[in-house]
Amino acid sequence: MREKLRNFMIGRYGVDDLSKFLMGFALVLCILDIFVNNAILNILFWMLLIYVYFRMLSRSYNKRYQENMKFLKIKNKVVAKFDSQKWMMQQRKTHHIYKCPTCNQKIRIPKGKGRICITCPKCKTEFTKTS
Repeated sequence: MREKLRNFMIGRYGVDDLSKFLMGFALVLCILDIFVNNAILNILFWMLLIYVYFRMLSRSYNKRYQENMKFLKIKNKVVAKFDSQKWMMQQRKTHHIYKCPTCNQKIRIPKGKGRICITCPKCKTEFTKTS
């Protein structure tokens, strides 16, 4: 049986990150539909599930690859935003983060150094702040 399935999947696209995301979203819609019992959610769930299987069984490898790359670009932008916010929150415990008044470059200064003169590494502007 495994050999038949393996032979069937030869040349097909298979599972990628977009398929996993869509399958998870379909699962959320299914669980939501159980509690809400809405016909639109049910139809949307089945359409999404059919699309996921269509992508997995597709022989058009290049098109599915391009779709996945577009999804990964968007996903990476969103994840990068959250990661930068998380990093900033971790740094606030030990450092002050100031912006240069001329070029808006962010500059990280350790806390507890008193009143210091900061030189922007980008535009070489000097300004005084309390750390």
